Amino acid sequence: MLVNKALALKLILIKEFSVSDREILTSQLYLNQISITYKIIINIMKPAIVLSGHTMALGVVRALGSMGVPVIMVHYDERDMGHVSKFVKHNIIAPHPEKYEEQFIDLLIEVQNRFGSGVLYPVSDESVVAVAKNMDKLKDLFLVTSPNWEITQKFIEKKYTYALADKYGVPAPKTIIPTSVEDVEAYAKTVDFPCLVKPSQSHLFYDKFKTKMYPVNDTSQLVSIYQKSAEANLEVMLQEIIPGDDINVVNYNAYFWDGKPVAEFTSQHIRNAPPWWGSPRVVLSKDIPEIIEPGRKIIQAMDYYGYTCTEFKKDERDGIYKLMEVNGRHNLSTLLAVRCGMNFPWIQYQHLVENKLDPPKDFEKNIYWIDIPRDVGYSIKHRTEERYSLKQYLLPYMKPHVFANLDFGDIKPFIKRSTYLFKQGLKSVFRV
Repeated sequence: MLVNKALALKLILIKEFSVSDREILTSQLYLNQISITYKIIINIMKPAIVLSGHTMALGVVRALGSMGVPVIMVHYDERDMGHVSKFVKHNIIAPHPEKYEEQFIDLLIEVQNRFGSGVLYPVSDESVVAVAKNMDKLKDLFLVTSPNWEITQKFIEKKYTYALADKYGVPAPKTIIPTSVEDVEAYAKTVDFPCLVKPSQSHLFYDKFKTKMYPVNDTSQLVSIYQKSAEANLEVMLQEIIPGDDINVVNYNAYFWDGKPVAEFTSQHIRNAPPWWGSPRVVLSKDIPEIIEPGRKIIQAMDYYGYTCTEFKKDERDGIYKLMEVNGRHNLSTLLAVRCGMNFPWIQYQHLVENKLDPPKDFEKNIYWIDIPRDVGYSIKHRTEERYSLKQYLLPYMKPHVFANLDFGDIKPFIKRSTYLFKQGLKSVFRV
């Protein structure tokens, strides 16, 4: 059955990964060969099935693998590196969950048929969406760590997030959702440039434009980006810029159950990639009490359950933290919380498998999380804009820290990641 499924998906896999018929068939036959043995092993400890294989997924793999949990990785992107971790017992190439949702879900069902029930960890926006929309098919097969579509839509589509923030009094940037060029032009007459064009669904926007958002400086640029987004059938928001450097951006990480936070962790961005608009490349664990109440409020407004990472930015004009986004999945700096004694993937695993919910009450402060390849690359690229002194740049490396990818006890993901970035750099230089 699984071999037939692999042949049915052959064209998709070849297109996405340029793998051969033999590689696909061998992969599926391998699943058949090890399934009986593996089911004996997982009777002792349920496996974790991690969906995606990038930095966020690698954090979850190491967090669970270090606790003895057998990990199966289902991945679909050429940039992935988590599947070569020593903690991954079996890795399976899948169709992309956004492009081929039905086939992706079919493959998950086949994985369950071979390996038995496990804990399903969607660790990318596209896998979170695919699982949420197919929860009726999956909820009896797996212990699913992410919520249903009714809840997922509230954080995946940012327009609903900001509507809830407004309704429940969570401070957020001034935001509108245009439906025409006329709306954009009318907004331009009221805004102080620069402002932001942000997607309602970040993962779809990033897939198309390779950026999380666009800062714009005038009306013509604003209209142009809106039109490009509309042509791609992507809904966007127009939003004021919250002034401040990367260090003004903070995270409220929490595990919620029955409407209550059972574990909480806060951190501060030190450097983002790219600066001012990007995702973190250096983060610091820190006690930030000001974001606890608004963080709890927006999560409770969503009726959310499970793990979430909520991002705020401190507005230098009034000193108030404004809501940026809610991520209903494990985040880039997952390993920072783990290093600080708050292992969220393990907390979630113990809760769902053993019904045990007794997490640590506190976490270690002043620990850095560093994504070396991105930190070095963006520091070189933006050295004239960021203006860090050498001491400021090196400080996170000199203080207690944990790396996003580099771990000498699990070195293969770092090598794979670095090799991929090196090849991409060569392509860029020589325009291959």
